[in-house]
Amino acid sequence: MAAHVLRLRLTLMLGALRGGRALRTLLGFAAIVIVTVAVCIAILSLADAPLAVARAVIVLGGTAVLLGFLIGPILTGAVDQLDPRRFSVFGVDERQMPWILALASLLSVPSFALLAVGACIVVLAVQLGAPWIAAVLVSLLGVVASALVARIGMSLSALLLPERRSRELTALFALAVVVVAFPVAVFLASLEWDGAVPGPVAVATTIVGFTPFAAIPAFPFAIAAGDVVGAWISGIVAIVTVVAVWLTWSWVVHRLLTTTERPTTSRERTGLGWFALLPSNAFGAIAARSLVYWLRDRRYIVNIVIVPIAGVLTVFPLLVAGVPLYIAALVPVPVMALFFGWLPHNDVAYDSTAFWTHVASGVRGLPDRLGRLVPIALVAVPVLAIAIPLTLALIESWYLLLPMIGLAASLFLSGLGLSSISSVVSPYAVSRPGDSPFQQPQRSASRGSFGPAAAFIGTLIVSAPTLWLFIMTIITDGVYNPLTFWVGLSTGIAILAFGAFVGGRIYDRGGARLMEFVETA
Repeated sequence: MAAHVLRLRLTLMLGALRGGRALRTLLGFAAIVIVTVAVCIAILSLADAPLAVARAVIVLGGTAVLLGFLIGPILTGAVDQLDPRRFSVFGVDERQMPWILALASLLSVPSFALLAVGACIVVLAVQLGAPWIAAVLVSLLGVVASALVARIGMSLSALLLPERRSRELTALFALAVVVVAFPVAVFLASLEWDGAVPGPVAVATTIVGFTPFAAIPAFPFAIAAGDVVGAWISGIVAIVTVVAVWLTWSWVVHRLLTTTERPTTSRERTGLGWFALLPSNAFGAIAARSLVYWLRDRRYIVNIVIVPIAGVLTVFPLLVAGVPLYIAALVPVPVMALFFGWLPHNDVAYDSTAFWTHVASGVRGLPDRLGRLVPIALVAVPVLAIAIPLTLALIESWYLLLPMIGLAASLFLSGLGLSSISSVVSPYAVSRPGDSPFQQPQRSASRGSFGPAAAFIGTLIVSAPTLWLFIMTIITDGVYNPLTFWVGLSTGIAILAFGAFVGGRIYDRGGARLMEFVETA
């Protein structure tokens, strides 16, 4: 059986070089080879670096590789060619399939790349003083663990996520990666090593080296550094990690071979985009409908594009007026957070006559208010996640990370809460669907600009304490760091909850009035 599966694996690898996918396969193979060669050269160049620097790079890099092999298949929706469910109809031995499939998983281009990188790590570890037996053993364990983790990721993706991955779900995963990975990458790129490991990186390396994500590559370098206690801890955690990964893989194979999925009794929702992805309730329906509008209606798209541009442009007048770059660079992020939170202040008017679907279906106010905030949150959070680390890297003041997040959260979330009230209390006329986004009609049914102005000014007022703490943080060189973060976050969450609740109650009582407005405006 093992020989048959191995032959099948080789046949599948060669089959990828045939047909219409041959060019794409060759390009992917070339990309993997180039990246592998670059990584190997970088690893071997660490032989001339201090041991602490090499240890930090290998440990953090090993963490990234293991996480990438785990969540990569989930994010991309990769399909396992040797899915255990494909062997269930052949009456295979359940006890033998885990190790057979694990052995076959090593026959892949990523596994070969890992072996090459592992060989370079062995050479580096031996040159820095680690025993070659420990280095070789750890390298092999790392390759096996990564291959098994990748198979577990593909199996979990097949069990928990739709077989046919929608573009919307992939987009959500991509946004999550941007929000998490981009700030980390900018932070690491901004550090100046100068032959020594920066303090934050040294702390992170020590902590991560004792976790299952990096205990395997940390073990030989702990021996080379003479850290007996660290070597013992990393070694024990590494062994436990490999055992846990193997037991998880065995359970997954048993689960896939012996369990038949219960057929669904409801009609499968295919081709519905955001409606198929979000929950089947009022909140999910309104959020999906709003997402379709925000991503396709040019009136919404113009608003989204203008906010980051307006935030960046605020720097130039300040520089011309003589404001130092350090202070001027801190302005765009709060400005973008403020305007992102203010954008939904007239979302009911943008619905035009389509608003009747909300009234006719008897949607309650709270799901309506919260569902409409989903699109702007999916746009604003990644933009702010990119803007904040870039700003701090530019001014080289990473101690402002927590205060900046607190101030942005206060302005953005408070703006969303007050806009949820403004949009049902004081809507005003906007261009109709299909008209130019810059066309602003004058209609008698409009209530003017008092509501939007109140939402804008109210956001500034409720965020004033956070803004004051942020300024004091800059003046006192970080004394108010935690307080600024927690005050800003608490203010934003409280105002958002208050605005959604009050706006929902007003919506429940004034649905007929809003319907009359959108019909006549």
